[in-house]
Amino acid sequence: MVLSLALLFPSSLVAQDNQFYIDGQVRARGELRASSTDDKPSYGSFINERARIGLGYGNKWLTLKFSGQHCGVWGQNPQNPVNTGNFNINEAWANIKIGSNFYTQLGRQALLYDDERILGGLDWHIAGRSHDLIKFGFISDNKQHQLDLVLAYNQNSMKQSGGNYFAPGGQPYKTMQTLWYHLGAKENPFGMSLLFMNLGFENGTEQDPSSRYMQTMGTYLTFKPGNLSLEGTFYFQTAQYDKYNTTAWMAALKASYKFSPLFNGALGLDWLSGNQLDQTKAGFNPLYGTHHKFYGLIDYYYVNTTPVFGLIDPYVNGTFNISKSFNVLMAYHAFFNDTDGGLLGGTIKAKSYAASEVDIQLTWKIKNDITLMGGWSGIFRSENNPSTVCKNQNWCWLQINVNPRMFFTKW
Repeated sequence: MVLSLALLFPSSLVAQDNQFYIDGQVRARGELRASSTDDKPSYGSFINERARIGLGYGNKWLTLKFSGQHCGVWGQNPQNPVNTGNFNINEAWANIKIGSNFYTQLGRQALLYDDERILGGLDWHIAGRSHDLIKFGFISDNKQHQLDLVLAYNQNSMKQSGGNYFAPGGQPYKTMQTLWYHLGAKENPFGMSLLFMNLGFENGTEQDPSSRYMQTMGTYLTFKPGNLSLEGTFYFQTAQYDKYNTTAWMAALKASYKFSPLFNGALGLDWLSGNQLDQTKAGFNPLYGTHHKFYGLIDYYYVNTTPVFGLIDPYVNGTFNISKSFNVLMAYHAFFNDTDGGLLGGTIKAKSYAASEVDIQLTWKIKNDITLMGGWSGIFRSENNPSTVCKNQNWCWLQINVNPRMFFTKW
């Protein structure tokens, strides 16, 4: 492989600080899900696994990364698979530096910005999340300013006729233009990010296609003096539908404090707008973020379902660092509806209590390349929760992650 790269890039092998590495990952997670209705409890269990192999090459002006993965549930493939493989490319991109401040990165890649509220890698998911796009970037010499322009154009096949109809099954959007700016550096206690994203969705039919657009804009602020950490988030969203426009918004505040090397605590509030009866306001769509981080580990909100009535989520959590390699996270969420249930003819009141959730997560770093995690979560719904599937859910899981760098060389 090193020889192949040398043949591809012969001019880069002259005192260019070339690097090449091979990464591997095997991550298996067993889950037990239990839900209860008025009649009887229901249980489900499975083990999913991600197996990845990653190759990377870099020098002073070029970086390449290729990552392939096999994802699935234990037992879903036969012992002698012939045409049932589910191997796919997770990442395949090239980053080219232009001078000392500019770069471009193109190919299949993850988008991770700020706290991953709107754009995140979703590493918790068995397959993660990747986009096909090109990115143009600028970083100032003092690392205080960073600007990214992200452009994507998606198609479901190499069209020769029939226009540009984008069928479901691929990327969830047809076009994307995103501008992201960040002010601040690691040694600076204050940081600010600004984001503007325009998404184009194509609907209708191939014979009569139509497009609609959604704009998302907002800011993410951080202030971290000493052991105190403050975070503030606000995003505003506009969207075009058949004959009307809608607006939506979300806001979040979080304060965390490192009381001692043994304990960190945090208080926070997330507020996401819901649908309005007059159709002038809609539920906020957090798009392609890592929602597992924010709205409860059981992933009921914005992962399994999108709440029609929005969400108000005050929470508290604490991390107990038992040792350098073992910690326990405990969290409590109280969920409220932002809007009332008149949209569906119901009697749910705005700002009414919907559910609560308790999360417990244990993390043990056995070795540098081996981590064992496990946890339990329970969500308990009230009569004001619109779900009729079940009243309560419990979920427990155990995961092992083996993620070594198997080979590295520099010349």
